[in-house]
Amino acid sequence: MTHELTPAAAWQQMQEGNRRFVADEPRHPNQDVARRKDLEAAQNPVATLFGCSDSRLAAEIIFDLGLGDLFVVRNAGQVIGESIVASLEYAVAVLEVPLIVVLAHDSCGAVRAAIDGTAIDAVPLPPHIWKLISPIVPAARKVLAENGGTTVAEIDAELVGQEHLRNTVADLLQSSELISNAVAEGRLGIVGANYRLAEGTAVPVITVGIEPESQEASE
Repeated sequence: MTHELTPAAAWQQMQEGNRRFVADEPRHPNQDVARRKDLEAAQNPVATLFGCSDSRLAAEIIFDLGLGDLFVVRNAGQVIGESIVASLEYAVAVLEVPLIVVLAHDSCGAVRAAIDGTAIDAVPLPPHIWKLISPIVPAARKVLAENGGTTVAEIDAELVGQEHLRNTVADLLQSSELISNAVAEGRLGIVGANYRLAEGTAVPVITVGIEPESQEASE
């Protein structure tokens, strides 16, 4: 299948849905019986969303979308891994989505754990949790180094989250030739956005393969 939306148009559609959500004017599209039946044979999502597993990041609600509109992949701290990359490649190669949104958020527990883990006297985390969040630690260390004299307790978690978001997009492009080629060919755009829990806005932090006029923040 060839997707009818360009990367810019797909992001615009998601921004419009987010604005409706913020304004408390959701349309709740594609959530009825007819839509469910239409999706029996195939799916054609607007985008794929790779986000944190946090319960407050309900993707279809945040972007006022419905059944079959988003191909969603999630784990704590939106940390890139082999299964994550494979799922995103499936969305790009098979479903031909024109857009990947990497969605972080403020007050992220995984980010906080990574920051706290940089302390010399940090209490060891369970091994599986540590393995998951360890890719966030470089972002915490970079922010700490750039703010000389700051203690671990004083590190700005929002800055760490944004740095980790940029790293995640870079890691995705580096780890997947399929995805990086799709971006280079203009078939795919990537948006790294931060979701603000209080405001409900999904604000772009980094964009790749999206035209400048479509980078307007959803505020």
